[in-house]
Amino acid sequence: MKVFHSEDSLLHAPDFYFRRGRRIEHLERAERYEVLHRAAKTAGHEMLAPADFGTAPLQRVHSKRHIEFLATAWARRDEIEPGLDYVLPSHFARAEMHRYPDGMIGRVGFHMADLSTPLYQHSFDAVRASANVALSTAEAVAADRGHAYGLCRPPGHHASTESTGGFCFVNNAAVAAAHLQAKLGGKVAIIDIDVHHGNGTQIIFYDNPEVITASVHADPATFMPYYLGYGDETGGQAAEGCNLNLPLTHGSDDAVWHKAIERTMRFCADHGVSSLVVALGLDASEHDPNGALGVTTQGFRKAGQMLAGAGLPTAIIQEGGYLSEILGENLVAFLAGFDEARR
Repeated sequence: MKVFHSEDSLLHAPDFYFRRGRRIEHLERAERYEVLHRAAKTAGHEMLAPADFGTAPLQRVHSKRHIEFLATAWARRDEIEPGLDYVLPSHFARAEMHRYPDGMIGRVGFHMADLSTPLYQHSFDAVRASANVALSTAEAVAADRGHAYGLCRPPGHHASTESTGGFCFVNNAAVAAAHLQAKLGGKVAIIDIDVHHGNGTQIIFYDNPEVITASVHADPATFMPYYLGYGDETGGQAAEGCNLNLPLTHGSDDAVWHKAIERTMRFCADHGVSSLVVALGLDASEHDPNGALGVTTQGFRKAGQMLAGAGLPTAIIQEGGYLSEILGENLVAFLAGFDEARR
């Protein structure tokens, strides 16, 4: 399989974040890229560097001011407080607030949804590289109507139109879906199998009937992202019935997970989609430090086989999946399962 990746992913290297009022070691460490890259390369996949698409394709799914914020926040950090080592908010915008502020301290709170996604000097370089990986993956899929994997880091599916959060800055799966649609036309589907609901993806496409979104994830009632990901969220007025959420009981095993994935595939087929983005979260693993489901390595292999069975041009975009002894094995198993079903 073609695997797109960029060493610039290493330029974003957070060492901590705030969770439940405590400063803890960051889960989305640069080492994730190294583990996944090594696993894919050792397994014999074709390792490819991405092209540079610039920032214009990002504005298909994000606002211009969101991209400008990410690009300029580090250079303007002294407007918040001189000498900051990272950019994080001290205030958060709420829905009832109505003014987009001129000052950087206000803009940080507007564009950043939580305290888990600090922005450092070279973070935007890594974010751009990750988006280029997603775009290159979609470009390759569109060219041969086949499949490819994008080793995107930082991940993306919690980033919404104008907001970072959950370790995510730019929504790589959404960027890939928009690029596939521009290249191939027709309806495109995003099937998200990360342990967390893809809230950013849902927000971006909630009123778009041409992008079908489906997510299999741990019940968000007591699990991030908390405020979205429930079964009664079925699409906006212009796209009613185009969004499917399947929240699972925490601890659910392979059988339950596979049944839900099968349902997402039927849902997408019923909507007549012609291309597919798989938002691949390996944090559904039974061994993931931030997981809430009990998926095995063989469970990932079967999931790859199932999703390949759709027979659609497919861009596989990396989302979560954190450091454990079998993180690389789970990636290799999923990609092997997908390749096996397409032979």
